[in-house]
Amino acid sequence: MTEELFRQDAYQKTCEATVIATGPEGIRLDRTVFYPMGGGQPGDTGRLIGANGDAMTIIDTRKAPEGTGILHVLEDGATHPAVGTTITAEIDWDRRHRLMRMHTCLHLLCSLVAGGVTGGNVGDGKGRLDFDLPEKTVDKDTLTEALNALIAKDAPVAARWITEAALDTQPDLVRTMSVQPPRGAGTIRLMEIDGIDLQPCGGTHVARTGEIGPVLVTKIEKKGKHNRRINLAFAEG
Repeated sequence: MTEELFRQDAYQKTCEATVIATGPEGIRLDRTVFYPMGGGQPGDTGRLIGANGDAMTIIDTRKAPEGTGILHVLEDGATHPAVGTTITAEIDWDRRHRLMRMHTCLHLLCSLVAGGVTGGNVGDGKGRLDFDLPEKTVDKDTLTEALNALIAKDAPVAARWITEAALDTQPDLVRTMSVQPPRGAGTIRLMEIDGIDLQPCGGTHVARTGEIGPVLVTKIEKKGKHNRRINLAFAEG
C-alpha cells in the first residue's frame, strides 16, 4: 500500500519515496503527495526526479485496482525507474492549488442549495455540481453573491473523522445521491467548513475559504426532469 501524505497535509508539494512496483499502467511508490483521481477531483500531475536529476513527467494519478495503492502514470515512451529506486515526487502545485480552491468552493455551493447532489466535477479553474431540483429555485446572480459572501468570511476548513456507525445515525451528512463514502476501514473522513458545511470527502481542500478568491456562477442548466447543473468559475479566469 502507498502512504497517502496528501491526506494529512494537502499543502505538501514534494516527498522522498521509493519505487515499489512499475509497469505499463504506472509507477507505485511507498509514499506519495500525488492525489489520485476520485470524488470528482482529477488526479495530480507533476514529476518524479531521480538521484541524478533526471525528471519523469507524470501526466495523471489513479487508484490502483483492488485497493493496491496509487499509480503514477508516465507520459508515453518514458523510461520507468527500477524497483527500489529512490526518487523525489513533486506535484504541479499551481494546478493542485486551483483544484483545492474549486473543490472547497463546491462544498460552499452545497451549503447554499437545498437538494441532493446527483453529480459533479472539480476542474482546473472551473467546476460544477448537479442537484436534484425539479423546479428552478436557484438564481445565478443570487448564488454568486452568496458564494462570495461565504468566501469573504475566511472560515477555517479542516478534516475530522467519524465512525461508520456514527455516520449511519446521521445520513443527512451524505449529500451525494448516487455515490456513498467508501466503507470498510471503520472510519470516514469528513471535511468541515466551520459553521457552514460538513460532509464526507476524501479530496484536497484549502485551509480557509478566503483562499478561494472571487468566483462566478457562470450558468445554470436544466439537465433532465429532476436535475439542475450549476457551473462555477474563478472570477480572475
